[in-house]
Amino acid sequence: MTERIIPNAAKLSCWRKSSHSDDNAGSCLEVLDNHPSGIPVRDSKVPHGPALVFPASGWSSFVTAVRSGAFPS
Repeated sequence: MTERIIPNAAKLSCWRKSSHSDDNAGSCLEVLDNHPSGIPVRDSKVPHGPALVFPASGWSSFVTAVRSGAFPS
C-alpha cells in the first residue's frame, strides 16, 4: 500500500468522530467520508496535524474486523 498523508487535515471539512472513539478526550479518531483519494483518518486532538488516507477497501476491512472483535481490548 502506498502511504498517503494530508499534512494539514484542518483544511478539510465535514469530519465525523468514529463511533468507536471514547467521550473522555482519550481515544478520539475522526474520519472523512466521500474524499476522492480514500478515507482520511486523523486524531481529533490534533486537528491541524496530519491525516492518513487509507484505500476504501482497506478501511472497510479494518472496520469489519473491529466490529467482529478481531482486536480485543
